[in-house]
Amino acid sequence: MRLKTIFFFVTSFCVFATGQAQELHELAQTFLNSLDSNLLEKAQFKLNDDERYNFNYVPIERKGPSFNDFSPHQKEAATNLLKASLSQDGFNKASEIMALENVLIVLENNEKKMPDGTPMRDALNYHFTIFGKPAKGEFWGWRFEGHHVSLNFVASEGTLVSSTPTFMGSNPGIVPSGKLEGKQVLKKETEIGFELLYSLSKEQLTHALFSDKAPFEIFTRNNRTATNLEPKGILFSDLSEEQKIIFQKLLNLYLDNYEAKFSEALKTKIEQADINKLSFAWAGSLKPGKGHYYRIQGPTLLIEYDNTQNNANHVHTVVRDLTNDFGEDILKQHYDHSH
Repeated sequence: MRLKTIFFFVTSFCVFATGQAQELHELAQTFLNSLDSNLLEKAQFKLNDDERYNFNYVPIERKGPSFNDFSPHQKEAATNLLKASLSQDGFNKASEIMALENVLIVLENNEKKMPDGTPMRDALNYHFTIFGKPAKGEFWGWRFEGHHVSLNFVASEGTLVSSTPTFMGSNPGIVPSGKLEGKQVLKKETEIGFELLYSLSKEQLTHALFSDKAPFEIFTRNNRTATNLEPKGILFSDLSEEQKIIFQKLLNLYLDNYEAKFSEALKTKIEQADINKLSFAWAGSLKPGKGHYYRIQGPTLLIEYDNTQNNANHVHTVVRDLTNDFGEDILKQHYDHSH
């Protein structure tokens, strides 16, 4: 019965009320107002609390209440906030990643446990935290996090001003058996990466390929600060027009996970920093099925993709805004102006 309940909730994620008619701070306040005093105390932190920078994507004990703690009304309020912060594609990916916990329960015979004895795999063990006071004229933040999902937002004036770090992973990368056999949540992230790789000439590949062995993990891990990595790979300006189209398709795949208005603002920021300074780098196998890694990076952006664990069937992806992770740049400007 428990498994059926989890599966029904996750696969029915999209049926909750949309909530986009309201501004983001109103949705956040509605969520907080739905909580009793015990859950409210767990959910809310100050904007400058160190917990806001404590993002992670592995199964660990986390702050904030989870879907396990919520009534149907509270689940709806929480889901409305999540859906308003992401595009439909981003929302679908997050819910499908959650559903993979049910696959892991079966593959691992539900044997793995957390230190407190609770199951390590749990499709409802995804946590909500609010940082600061959600109000139109205030800066405030919120986080949605669990195994293979970490979404970190800062908002003001009813809309998002920062949406990174953003982590999405998939284990299994391709479901090997069962009712979801063949399911590949981050399929496009893999396929378009290889499409760009295969479009490169031998000479271009010498610039893009920096190692015959893929790293075991994304380089930035869950570091509080991310920076550009060396070597940088092949520049966007050195690609043909056809290759640039593939490059932009891969780039937009990640940027389009966000709510449309913020996604467009992020694309404009990248263009203003000079899209020709973006680069594409690859490491590891040149064929699927063995460990491989790629990244896109530039003056303001770093995207990493890694698929090496579990015999290259375990994908990690991350997006970092090198100038505004956790909203730090825009908050600094705000505080400097205020003082």
